[in-house]
Amino acid sequence: MKILFVTLSNIGDCILSLPVLDCLRQKYPDARITCLVPVRPREIFADNPGVSEVVIFDKHAKLTEKIKLFFALSRKNFDLVVDLRNSFFGAFLPARKKSLFFAPLRRIPAKIKHMKERHLFWAGLFDYSKANKIYPSVIVVQEDIDYINHILTGRNLADSAKLIVIAPGARSQVKCWNKENFSQLCSQLIEEGYHIILAGDQLDQPVCDYLTQANGDKIINLCAKTNLGQLAALLKQSQLLITNDSAVMHLSSYLNVPVVAIFGPTDEKKYGPWSARSAVVKKDIFCRPCAKAQCRFGSLECLACIKPSDVLNQAKALLSGRERAIGQQQYRRILIARTDRLGDVLLSTPVIKALRQKYPQAYISMMVSPYTREALEGNPDLDEVITFDKNIKNSKGWLATLKFAGILRKKKFDLAIVLHPTKRVHLLVFLAGIPKRLGYDHKFGFLLTDKIKHTKQYGEKHESEYALDLVRFLGVEPLDKSLYMPIKQESEKWVEDLFAQAQIKNGDQILVIHPTASCHSRIWPAARYAQVADRLIQKYGFKVVIVSGPGDVQKSQEVIKNMHSPALDLSGKTSISQLASLLKRCHLFISTDSGPMHVASALGIPVITIFGRSQAGLSPKRWGPLGEKSRILYKTVGCTVCLAHNCQKNFACLRATTVEDVLSAAELILK
Repeated sequence: MKILFVTLSNIGDCILSLPVLDCLRQKYPDARITCLVPVRPREIFADNPGVSEVVIFDKHAKLTEKIKLFFALSRKNFDLVVDLRNSFFGAFLPARKKSLFFAPLRRIPAKIKHMKERHLFWAGLFDYSKANKIYPSVIVVQEDIDYINHILTGRNLADSAKLIVIAPGARSQVKCWNKENFSQLCSQLIEEGYHIILAGDQLDQPVCDYLTQANGDKIINLCAKTNLGQLAALLKQSQLLITNDSAVMHLSSYLNVPVVAIFGPTDEKKYGPWSARSAVVKKDIFCRPCAKAQCRFGSLECLACIKPSDVLNQAKALLSGRERAIGQQQYRRILIARTDRLGDVLLSTPVIKALRQKYPQAYISMMVSPYTREALEGNPDLDEVITFDKNIKNSKGWLATLKFAGILRKKKFDLAIVLHPTKRVHLLVFLAGIPKRLGYDHKFGFLLTDKIKHTKQYGEKHESEYALDLVRFLGVEPLDKSLYMPIKQESEKWVEDLFAQAQIKNGDQILVIHPTASCHSRIWPAARYAQVADRLIQKYGFKVVIVSGPGDVQKSQEVIKNMHSPALDLSGKTSISQLASLLKRCHLFISTDSGPMHVASALGIPVITIFGRSQAGLSPKRWGPLGEKSRILYKTVGCTVCLAHNCQKNFACLRATTVEDVLSAAELILK
């Protein structure tokens, strides 16, 4: 029996068609198979013992050359033509049986997604099991194995249990994750004790050379130094391949080597890895998959938002046998909304972490006010920060609300979680057409699809727990409830320069005081802060820094005026990011109930917080710092009803906390 097998153009597509060839060899073991292939994938079929002849087809050849080839093939009198290109060869070549005679009319069932399975169905072959591997189409000879073993033995890696191959290239640049991310990933894998070998062809040499230079001799660069058999031998020796959507990914899948594949615009359901153990790293932004040769937005955001930590986590999960479910997650694009203050946003960061743990491939955005944006930029579990300024001129109008809702609609979120209920935010997520909208039954809560009862005013638990109740509603139990505050390099440099100018040395003890708040019902007297600062300077030699927001400069400077010792005045002079870098270096932070208190708490800094107000929803039980080294000073003075900022008793609850109380708390911490 004579069979003509017409395969596809690209190397990766040809490897996807190999299961069809394997099935043909299994079904017709004595057949003489001729493969009609383009020039580039010739190597895949040239050494195949089941292929009698390889005929090169150049799609760019003249029509006369194609006609000449057609008649040459006609004279071979094939019994069966399997044409995966659905070309005129398959349609018109004389043959006793044509697998694609009715192929243009054949409807592929919707459940068959992957191209490997579609090729098999298209060719009329439906059983591709392990039995078909009796006739593998990628042959690894002993010479190939010896070549790879020689290289590995020279680096003492012949029997390494931590060998990872990274193929950072792809035929199309729109499929390529950037080289800086690959470099960070290589560094992180090396720190974890893994050994890295780079693979690819000549087109991939620039990126492989960059990775080699960035990581020195810790990487073995075999780019453009292996043929197909040698590359197959290398992959079979490795524990894992990390790559883009590429031919190497499909070769590894064919060899059943574990694969972590980074996907951008292409559809992983059609072209993803098909090893028994594999994972796809992707971010489902609103426009993917598009499968376009060029990004219509010019940003390739689908690849740009994939972080090295995303790939590292998938690789470690795969290597440890904890494969994560991929492609089946319920929510692909998630919007978290919290447009109130700094502390509230920081207390919501465990929600981001819990959602990322549950939906590792999801594209997660958070909508906040412009002021709190810096508290989220750099959060590793977040893909995008969206700012909504409710205070700008004309922003309260219907036109502005509709316009912003249109922006959200284009992002195609399928889940919105509103952590702080406001009428306008509920209206925004409704107008944005987000199918599932989760929040509290409060302030236009009827616009939500799912809601829980709003009981925050009773202060029965901490605000962070109230926020986590919404993800628990989704069946997500948070594993890590710690807060997260990012640190930026430019802010680190700012603090270093500031300390150099102020003659603050590395060994100095630093006390930071934040004596103001957004409401005067939370502000302890300035003279008492001054006394505390002077006495702590006298006893411990602290260098004191005073901080506050731009609107509270006058109040914070009252503390400095009452002090007998010098203090560095940074009131109104720090951004949130700069404040975080400053607090990271301090040894003690004394504050009112405020956002900076939660910044310090998130950074693990010892905090003393002075609370007033006996209203349950405003109490330390709901708003206190969460750090293990925190101390809360809070006294009640018998008020039956707390009037908060309308207090008629000159804020007696605040004044009940004395200077000695604060000094005693500091003594306990500093011991």
